[in-house]
Amino acid sequence: MEGTHPVKVNNRLLVALSGATAVLLAVSGCSDDTGKKRDEWAKGVCDQAATQIKKINDANTAISQVDSGGTPQDVKTADAAAFQSISDAYKSLSGIFSTAGPAPGGDEGTTFQQNAVSVFSALSTQYASLKEQVDGLVTSDQSKFADGLQTVSDSLNKTTTAAQASLSTLQQGDTGKALAKQPGCQQVSGSGSPSASSSASS
Repeated sequence: MEGTHPVKVNNRLLVALSGATAVLLAVSGCSDDTGKKRDEWAKGVCDQAATQIKKINDANTAISQVDSGGTPQDVKTADAAAFQSISDAYKSLSGIFSTAGPAPGGDEGTTFQQNAVSVFSALSTQYASLKEQVDGLVTSDQSKFADGLQTVSDSLNKTTTAAQASLSTLQQGDTGKALAKQPGCQQVSGSGSPSASSSASS
C-alpha cells in the first residue's frame, strides 16, 4: 500500500457523521403544551444515548488514525474493531429508542420514535456489513489487501453518506428539537479526539 490507508481518505466524512449522530437532531427548538413531558422523554433517551454516541465518535476517530504503516493484519484488526464498535453502538441506540416508547406528542411522537429505531437499526446492520468485509480481507498478499481495503473504503463512503441522509430525518419536528436541547445528545467530538487511541484494539 506504500504507506497509504484508503479508509483514512474518509476522515472528513467520518467527522461529519460523528457530528450528525451526536447532535441527534441539531436544531434549536421551542416547546408546546406537551413540551415538559417531551423534554423529560428526551432527557431519558439522551442520558442513555450519550455513552453510545461517545463510542461512535471514538471509533470513527480511531478509524481515521489507523497507522497506515502498520502491517496488513494490524490495519485489518483495527478497522474491524472500530466497525464492530460502531455497529454495536447503533444497535444500542435503536434499543434505547425502542424501549423509550413513543415520544409525547401524539402521532408525530410515535412516528419519530419508530423512524429512530429503524434508522439506528439499519446503521448497525450497515456497519456490521463493513466489519464482515474487513474480516474477509486477505492479509498475506499486500496487493490484494490494498485492493480489498480500497473496496471497504468505497463502501464506507457510501455508508457514511447514506447515514447522514438518514440521520437528517431525525432533525424534524418538536421531538427533534427536544432532543437537540439535551446535553447527552450533543456529545460532539472533533477529529483527533484525545480519548481515542491511534488504533483500535481487538
